[in-house]
Amino acid sequence: MKNIINKARSYSAIFISAFISLLIPTIKASAQDAQPAPKPVKNTFESVWVIDDQTVMVPVKGTLEADIQHRFGSVQNGYKDLFGIYGVSNIRLGFYYAPVKNLYLGFGLAKEGMLWDGSAKYAILKQTKEKYPVSITYYGNIGYKTVADPSHTLFTYNTERLSFFNEIMIARKVNEKFSVQVAFSISHQNSVPAYYAQGDTSTYVFKKEKFNMIGMSILGRYKITRQTAIILDYDQPLTPWPTNNPHPNFAFGLEFNTSGHTFQLFAGNYSLLSPQLNSMYNANNPFKFTQTDGTKVSGGQYMIGFNITRLWNF
Repeated sequence: MKNIINKARSYSAIFISAFISLLIPTIKASAQDAQPAPKPVKNTFESVWVIDDQTVMVPVKGTLEADIQHRFGSVQNGYKDLFGIYGVSNIRLGFYYAPVKNLYLGFGLAKEGMLWDGSAKYAILKQTKEKYPVSITYYGNIGYKTVADPSHTLFTYNTERLSFFNEIMIARKVNEKFSVQVAFSISHQNSVPAYYAQGDTSTYVFKKEKFNMIGMSILGRYKITRQTAIILDYDQPLTPWPTNNPHPNFAFGLEFNTSGHTFQLFAGNYSLLSPQLNSMYNANNPFKFTQTDGTKVSGGQYMIGFNITRLWNF
């Protein structure tokens, strides 16, 4: 009986050894086939903002962000109001959170029009060294003006207080110092101001495109030190309106970064702190402006501004 058991053990050992020897090449081949997932490029931009525009950046899951955005008055009055610093200003406070990977949700309140906004941003594609040459992100925003209007001078219905913004952003980190982004957007408003047709004061001009504005933007960042960068931002409305075409935005400044803060100091033409309202209603010309006496002066209607962002990770 012992001989039979010993023989059975010997045969079992031989069988197991033979099976393992056949399996090892397969395991090695599988290990060679399983390539590591490409890692996304880090820090295409240091902030979710470059001046007035969102970037493709979506912080990691569990990130909480607080923003302060400030725009002073136009510099065109010079020393009278200290180049707009003592002029009429606009301020926005914003808060954002990343509940899941690649998704950023936020809300904010701007002084102008007491505008509440809610936003969502989703990273569709992230640039990698091996596979994807660019990052692609979607951004959407809904605004609601809560300014008092008891006589319905501004809004006939409360739904006219709403405005919308949708944007696709495409960015590339060219090297460790330089990053660039281009974006295409559509803005929509639920109410359209009435303009009289020229020569006929009884006829209003309502054109479909005045409810919508297609636009594009391009922005860039160039690092001059480890924590300091030059930033540029340009926004161009593309939809022609019959009257009061909005002006483009040209902004430039400096960005300063720490591990949890980003501070941007700049001059630009946008002041409304809402992407859709800036796109549709920017009245500040970056290339020339008109004085109160009607004289056109070279230069532009620039405003000094700053953004401060603070991040916490949970």
